[in-house]
Amino acid sequence: MRKNIFNFIGFDSEYDESELVLMGIPYDGTVSYRPGTRFAPSAVRENSYGLETYSPYFDDDLSEYKLFDMGDIDLPFGNTERILNIIKENAKKAVFDNKILFSVGGEHLVTYPLVEAYYEKYKDDLVILHFDAHTDLRDDYMGEKLSHASVIKRIYDMVGQDKIYQFCVRSGEKEEFNFHTKGIFQEKFTFTKLEEIVEKIKGRPVYVTIDLDVLDPSVFPGTGTPEAGGINFHEMLDLIKILKNAKIVGADVVELSPHYDQSGISTAAACKIIRELTFAILK
Repeated sequence: MRKNIFNFIGFDSEYDESELVLMGIPYDGTVSYRPGTRFAPSAVRENSYGLETYSPYFDDDLSEYKLFDMGDIDLPFGNTERILNIIKENAKKAVFDNKILFSVGGEHLVTYPLVEAYYEKYKDDLVILHFDAHTDLRDDYMGEKLSHASVIKRIYDMVGQDKIYQFCVRSGEKEEFNFHTKGIFQEKFTFTKLEEIVEKIKGRPVYVTIDLDVLDPSVFPGTGTPEAGGINFHEMLDLIKILKNAKIVGADVVELSPHYDQSGISTAAACKIIRELTFAILK
């Protein structure tokens, strides 16, 4: 697999020698409020050069690792099922080559085919850690089962009970917040139980999905569905530091819409989260 011409800072190794692979998924075909997440992968690559490869939070440097950026996958318009299948097939290549796949969306529905690829490999051992403002547990949105508002419900239908752990959720229908009685762990507003859960699932393969609207809009306005009452950036760093103790086999960061924040602060935050989560995965 050839390197992308324009890569995220520090992700400049070759595919075969790399442990972790970055994949951009420029898709926002089911967004329910404001589109624009399709522009996020290219935005974070460009803005990553405002960062250093060194992280003072982890006292580590991206240059110490073999990291590959495969660029954005090519997606057609209109056919959601076909698009999801393309995402899944691209993901399976990396997953079954024993790479850690780190995907940058795009809207949150892209997580569904990514988890499908990992579930094919790890089966019922797989655990999903989900950080989000929204529960994403609707069975459908306006009659559509394939929606970013129903992505976790689709994953739940696939993996079953006691595999999904949600943190920081603060928006959803009443029925969605009742899924704690149906085998989904839910911690509203914060992540005080995360350390305990990471210890509980120690040794099991973990997929991490971070919807960036988990951050408060005062910190991260550049998203299509901002929701007041979120965590701040330092809390996000605390969360990521806890995740370094999990056996993360794959991850994604989704729902940055860079054009809704002309200051560039949201994109800069997303870049830093990608860098720090990379260290947490590889530690």
